[in-house]
Amino acid sequence: MIIVELKGHDYLYQVKDVIKLFFENNTVEEKKQVLKNKSGIVIYTELKKKENQFELETIILNDGISCYKNAHQFEPFSPIDESEEKALKREVKRELYIALSKYTHQEFPWGFLTGIRPAKLVHKLLNKELNYREIEKIFQKYYFVSREKTQLLFDIAKREKEILDYTKPHMISIYIGIPFCKSRCLYCSFTSNPIDKYKNSVSYYIKALKAEIKGVKQIIKEKGYQVQSIYIGGGTPTSIDKIHLEELLTEVEKTFELNNLSEYTLEAGRPDSITREKLSLIKKYSVNRISINPQTMNNKTLKMIGRKHSSKDIIKSFHMAREIGFKNINMDVIAGLPDETIMDFHKTIKDIKTLNPESLTVHTMAVKRASKLTENNGIIDFTPNKETPLMINMASEYAKEMKMHPYYLYRQKNMAGKLENIGYSKKGFESTYNIQIMEEKQSIIALGAGGITKIVYPNDDSIKRSFNVKSVELYIDSVDEMLKRKKSLML
Repeated sequence: MIIVELKGHDYLYQVKDVIKLFFENNTVEEKKQVLKNKSGIVIYTELKKKENQFELETIILNDGISCYKNAHQFEPFSPIDESEEKALKREVKRELYIALSKYTHQEFPWGFLTGIRPAKLVHKLLNKELNYREIEKIFQKYYFVSREKTQLLFDIAKREKEILDYTKPHMISIYIGIPFCKSRCLYCSFTSNPIDKYKNSVSYYIKALKAEIKGVKQIIKEKGYQVQSIYIGGGTPTSIDKIHLEELLTEVEKTFELNNLSEYTLEAGRPDSITREKLSLIKKYSVNRISINPQTMNNKTLKMIGRKHSSKDIIKSFHMAREIGFKNINMDVIAGLPDETIMDFHKTIKDIKTLNPESLTVHTMAVKRASKLTENNGIIDFTPNKETPLMINMASEYAKEMKMHPYYLYRQKNMAGKLENIGYSKKGFESTYNIQIMEEKQSIIALGAGGITKIVYPNDDSIKRSFNVKSVELYIDSVDEMLKRKKSLML
């Protein structure tokens, strides 16, 4: 346990954020008069205002012995237009990162940036007409982000900007969630229920979803929106049977204007949920982008993480999709899965190269609160894979060989190596939806259990959210309430 005392501020969330970078398995407890504590690690941080400046003092003790002490005066720095409060929170994080870096002799590729969407900051700086050298200086000298990650962010932001600049204010995206799957993967934290257990609920769920689709159609009509992209995700949409899948796709086609869509994605996801009949059906209903997600091409790992298919099934499903006519296929892999070596990951990424999809999403293994890894204090002892950074670098090199470039990026808490998830694609196959959901420049209306609608207000760059209930049973019984929540955001 790490004991902290805050004086002159209440930025405990920000302090915990930084502590978790260095001590991810330790709990943090706030107490008073911690400098009298003679055991364990103690962190003291005090913020004082002196005329037009602030002074920040940070002290680290270990078993009562002073290991770090520093106080400095500063004026709140804001690389973008923001409140003094936000600038002060960031300064507390920055000083604590410096202190813990010196105490532990550790540095991280993303410095003290802990947010999910670091590219958003690049876009804000680009909008202020800063050039690359000026942005590079802010990221490297202030945030302590490595040169490589800074360059990666800048490259991604430039590619995203092409799609973001094309997007008009009246354009929105639609997300439709199917919260069912063949089985729950070890690392999964999404709204996902075993289809065998819920098969009798599917018809009621689709009926409720159709009602929400009709309600959203009315909202779109009243607000004069144009749908730019549709994304059907989950769970695994192809886990439901062909009849219910067609019922959903039919409703989407007759409700939304599809002629102006730039992208229509459906996650076929797991090979054990894919059949030729389902793929033919999906192709018939204008879906122009699908995902077939192996996560790994190693059968031992597939079994361990709870997947009921083999690497051969993945290859078979991919070729089947090609035969049916899909020319835009994404594949997902995870670097740093439990017990996988760099050679295991090399096999996965080499097999992906042989299949030659249009895009590849490389996830870094993250232990999420709602996953089986953390249920009941964890069902397995997972230690972050030390070879994960090598895997991420290997994926980048293979992506280049496949003539792919990085086009979107996001981060999560508890990621191995404090790294990131990166989407790569061939030119012209960048996912509009993925960019919009990451950069939050466009309103996205989400339907289905667990969906989160985000309405963006461009005038002040604010976002309001409406949450659909996660429970399938509650969702079926409360669709009208979900629609009311959406409408209340748009008054």
